[in-house]
Amino acid sequence: MHGNWQSKHRERHIKMGVSSIFEVGNETIDTINVKSSSSLPCSLLVFSPTKKAPYPVLLFFHGFMLQPSWYKSLLQHISSHRYIIVAPQEVKTVQKIAEWLINNLKSVLPEKVQPDLEKVAISGHSKGGNTAFAVALDSSMPLKFSALLGIDPVAGCSPSCLRPPYVLEYIPRIFNQSIPVAVIGAGLSNQSTCCLLPSGAPNGVNHAEFFNESKPPCYYFLAKDYGHADMLQADGIMAILIRIMMKSGKGSKKSMRRAVGGIVVAFLKAYLEGQIDDLNEIVKSPNLAPIILDPVISIKD
Repeated sequence: MHGNWQSKHRERHIKMGVSSIFEVGNETIDTINVKSSSSLPCSLLVFSPTKKAPYPVLLFFHGFMLQPSWYKSLLQHISSHRYIIVAPQEVKTVQKIAEWLINNLKSVLPEKVQPDLEKVAISGHSKGGNTAFAVALDSSMPLKFSALLGIDPVAGCSPSCLRPPYVLEYIPRIFNQSIPVAVIGAGLSNQSTCCLLPSGAPNGVNHAEFFNESKPPCYYFLAKDYGHADMLQADGIMAILIRIMMKSGKGSKKSMRRAVGGIVVAFLKAYLEGQIDDLNEIVKSPNLAPIILDPVISIKD
């Protein structure tokens, strides 16, 4: 009886912890704009906790024709759970950006904040997700990554029209990655708003194929009722264009950002910090998320 009570108490405690990752964390965050320089080929948007401590680092690539600032709420959510996030303005000079992170990231962070470059993950949305996979699979990178996340990644217009960097090979579990992978897909991203426009993430080049080619351990979460751009906070003319061009879900976009942010935090906690309870609980009980996740798949070996 006593052991059963302890087990139920621990389960309740874990579920409370899972709920908290879908909310903004307790850390105060600084948003830092870093300008390009002789050693940095493009500007960066950096999100950092402010308290004295070492923090893991997430390198994040934005989607095609998009801006890092449109992911601000999502990235602040993740950073508030004790992560430094670096979002480059351009994604064509990744090697130099990686070198800059190794040599110069600490210099732009709040005083006494330390980047833990032994705990680095890489992620991206849309075409940036494709870039994240390419970088993680590139053994020549000076920065070594411990986890990889694709947020509705896209490799091109169709299997016959892939865009560089070329990643997909259409062979199950072919990726030669030695690190864990999580893929978050959007269920409406393969649908277009009208017959004259392509979808944001067509079948054959989207989240499903990236997951299919990933080796274990790998995870798949499908935001069933949301579209390719529903985690963004675009403004002005681009917000109008995105609504015209991209199929969007009817649910709250804030809930979509909370769900994506919480999944990313759970995955980073699991594979950068060895705290896997939250990730396991989301896999076990997807209804803990603020949106419908269906399916959720975990392949561990």
